[in-house]
Amino acid sequence: MIRTNLRPMTEEKSQFTGLILLSGVDTPGLTQALFQTLAPFAITVLDIEQVVALDRVILTVLIALNPDHREAIEEDLNACATELGVDIAVSFQSQTTSSIAAKTGLMHVVALGNPLSPSAIASIASEIAEHGGNIERIHRAASYPITAIEFVVSQVDHDCIRTGLAAVANSHSVDVAVSPGGLMRWAKKLVVMDVDSTLIQQEVIELLGAKAGKGEEIKAITDSAMRGELDFEASLRARVALLEGLPESVIDEVRTEIVLTPGARTLVSTLKKLGHSVALVSGGFTSVIEPLVKELGIVHYRANTLEISGGKLTGKVVGDVIDRAAKAQALRDFAALEGVSLEQTIAIGDGANDLDMIAAAGLGIAFNAKPAVKAAADSSVSAPYLDSVLYLLGITREEIEEAGATRK
Repeated sequence: MIRTNLRPMTEEKSQFTGLILLSGVDTPGLTQALFQTLAPFAITVLDIEQVVALDRVILTVLIALNPDHREAIEEDLNACATELGVDIAVSFQSQTTSSIAAKTGLMHVVALGNPLSPSAIASIASEIAEHGGNIERIHRAASYPITAIEFVVSQVDHDCIRTGLAAVANSHSVDVAVSPGGLMRWAKKLVVMDVDSTLIQQEVIELLGAKAGKGEEIKAITDSAMRGELDFEASLRARVALLEGLPESVIDEVRTEIVLTPGARTLVSTLKKLGHSVALVSGGFTSVIEPLVKELGIVHYRANTLEISGGKLTGKVVGDVIDRAAKAQALRDFAALEGVSLEQTIAIGDGANDLDMIAAAGLGIAFNAKPAVKAAADSSVSAPYLDSVLYLLGITREEIEEAGATRK
């Protein structure tokens, strides 16, 4: 039926709304046909959401309309549904301006799991509801190699919901991160990473220790230090002392044995393409990580320096040790150099030596970390893929691949 001469909405009727829900098999032209059906009416489109899963589409449209047109609109929508072979439902009601206004103070809750079970999602939703929150939107950030789902939530306090969801994460063996929404979510970031057992899969001091035949002794000291049972500087000096007499050439040998954590290249390259900065700060050694810095195109880094004399390691380090406090200071220094506020910094680490850096950053992420570090961090990632961090920043798998990054 052709509709003509339909009166526009009057001021007092402008908040009479209709919510249209279209569902069915996704085919080209559905959206065009729906809005062509609505075009003859004096309608204002207030909101649109569309989701396609496999071959099914769900399209919702919120409109403001003249209530005198509701029956005609419903009649035309029913005819449209029949022609398209889809289901279209519509409900009408009067709403105040505030009820349809854009939400503010939103939080982003990202759940990572492999697998991500229905019970985990139910518990996350329950925790949000218990804190008075409302889930405004849910979408998938990634489906492989892990599942990442983002919930956009309103009316919740950041600290309260983070504490509650941490318990959910532990009980369901998933990772859950909470971050504020708003424009600053997309501001330039500085991402500062630990190296050993974060950017790379090994502990360099242990690789060197194996060359000296002191591997087990060094590993025991390393594990104790990572748990926070030993002062890092004392433990580092004790471990380096066990390397005394090793030929300098072992450093080149160790470099060839280093393996990047899966997703490390993808994380760095994606961040750089998006205009963010990446830095490394390590309790390891400059002579080992400098080739990595060059290979990945990283500008800022800080690490310890092994003393070498007569072509052999002396068992000492040169200068101040990069301990917990030094890592946090490095983050602040790099942020100043990049012109990035501390609120826009991200620290990623796994051990006790990273705690001060994680606390100083705007977002601290524990990556496959010790329990004490997970408890102190804002978010944690237990999956073995370093680029999973990107999902916590609101970057989807599709966007990563569109940027030309493949997991390496």
